[in-house]
Amino acid sequence: MVMSTQAESSKRFPVDGTAIGDVLFKEKIPVHMKHWLFAMGTTPFILFPIQIITGLMLAFYFIPSPELAYESVRHITQDVQLGFWIRGIHHWAANLMIISIFLHMMRVYFTQAYRKPRELNWIFGFILLGLTMTISFTGYSLTYNQLSYWAATVGSNMVGEVPLIGNLLLAWLRGGSDVGTNTLTRFYTLHVWVLPILITIMIALHIIVLRGHGISQPEGFPKESYNFFPGHMYKIVIVGLFLLSLLSLLAVILPPGIGDKADPVNTPLHIQPEWYFFAVFLFLKWVPLSVGLFIVGLVILVIVFWPFLEPLLSKKESQRALISYLLGSVAILTLIVFTLIETFTN
Repeated sequence: MVMSTQAESSKRFPVDGTAIGDVLFKEKIPVHMKHWLFAMGTTPFILFPIQIITGLMLAFYFIPSPELAYESVRHITQDVQLGFWIRGIHHWAANLMIISIFLHMMRVYFTQAYRKPRELNWIFGFILLGLTMTISFTGYSLTYNQLSYWAATVGSNMVGEVPLIGNLLLAWLRGGSDVGTNTLTRFYTLHVWVLPILITIMIALHIIVLRGHGISQPEGFPKESYNFFPGHMYKIVIVGLFLLSLLSLLAVILPPGIGDKADPVNTPLHIQPEWYFFAVFLFLKWVPLSVGLFIVGLVILVIVFWPFLEPLLSKKESQRALISYLLGSVAILTLIVFTLIETFTN
């Protein structure tokens, strides 16, 4: 009778519990993943749920309207019990997620883990970086203070410069000729619903493809492995606890401010986007906007399809690797220098 009941249950829910347990507890992890550098991909996987949880808490108090958005942020920061702390964690988790994805992609690039057959996962990773920067930008704009309002204005103006479809995109994004009620509502919808869903999908695709190909084996490391549980799970817990401690510390020591309320009539002396757009912002100040956007778009396409372009550099493996290292080093150094220049010149 018991056997019959179990058989019927397995037909209704055809999932092998033993197989799930093997995946969770007995999956083999390459031994090089014990090094923190190679476990960097775990960090955004931990930070994203933290952003979701803190974002839901903030959503209870935030009002997405030009008249009340700034006041609701002030209320969260100054009046709600531990509101400044929750907002600070949400703010810093977004920044650390961008940094961690960027560092993870640097590691993948310089260990050449993007090569065949893992080209698709490189593309997924870059899309995930772009979505994370976009969700951070929309969240920054929701505070509706002077800097965020004018940053949204400048950012949307750049969208309008996209060839052929720029004006259409600008009208859709703003919901009118200027940044206003419709813009704030659309940014809120993107920030709370559309972008989190897209990021979740990209994380899932990234993990599925990773599991399909397996973790890449860099040269110079022994081809040994260890169980996911408890060894690697212990590392994930340690990373999670460290991140929570770091986020709490940053939220207390460097809490995000509220600034002055947005004034569409009064343009600030210095308009800047958030730091992760500093390099592009500085470059676009040095060249004509249409030319600059074309070059930025071209660079993005090269990065996205780099796994397919790299084999064209040379037929020799050693030369191809050397050119790839040099190009990557120059690109990262340029990005850092441009960011620092824009940081300290305003």
